[in-house]
Amino acid sequence: MTAIIETTGLTKTFGTNGVAVHALRGIDMTVARGEFVALIGPSGSGKSTLMAILGCLDKPTSGTYALDGHRVDGLSGPELARIRNEKIGFVFQQYNLLPKASVVRNVELPMLYAGVGRRERRARAMELLAKVGIPEKAKVLPAALSGGQRQRVAIARALANRPAMLLADEPTGALDSKTGHEVLDLFGELNRQGHTIVIVTHDLSIAATAGRQVEIHDGLIKLPEAA
Repeated sequence: MTAIIETTGLTKTFGTNGVAVHALRGIDMTVARGEFVALIGPSGSGKSTLMAILGCLDKPTSGTYALDGHRVDGLSGPELARIRNEKIGFVFQQYNLLPKASVVRNVELPMLYAGVGRRERRARAMELLAKVGIPEKAKVLPAALSGGQRQRVAIARALANRPAMLLADEPTGALDSKTGHEVLDLFGELNRQGHTIVIVTHDLSIAATAGRQVEIHDGLIKLPEAA
């Protein structure tokens, strides 16, 4: 299958007071189109740094990263911003919705930046709200929603520009257990519809809902132990 994510020898080094911190030490990772992958690891393992690079929010120190078949590790800031808007749908723990914009306007926002016309923006946003199960909430403000409903809006927004993948950072971290399971069920349904999803989490029970788990330890992918 076609690779959406393909990294080779990915490293990231930070410098503080002359001391080098090696957050990533050589990550070789492939995610195929249509996969549902959980990126897991303890605090300080490097998974957040890797997520930032996979999301084109940061650049590696060395190594290569191809997203949807195109190298992105050497792109400029503006080029990375364009790639983020076109190729990646972000879902965050705290939703990051605009509080004074209606639900449908929040979903439309990435399309506005992408230059999609107003009529098409509204039609696509309503389709996405139906897809995540809350079309009746289109005209309300985020403050009128429950946490689970806000995360559904965030997922709809993430899908707005038909991205190559969804990148979700602790997407159930602010939700109670029941609501969190409902959101995970939604991710599972989206994956069955063909969406490529990468979830970053420290919670093994959440990771277990994905089709594959990639474990990061000390900046390296931990290989499965031999039977």
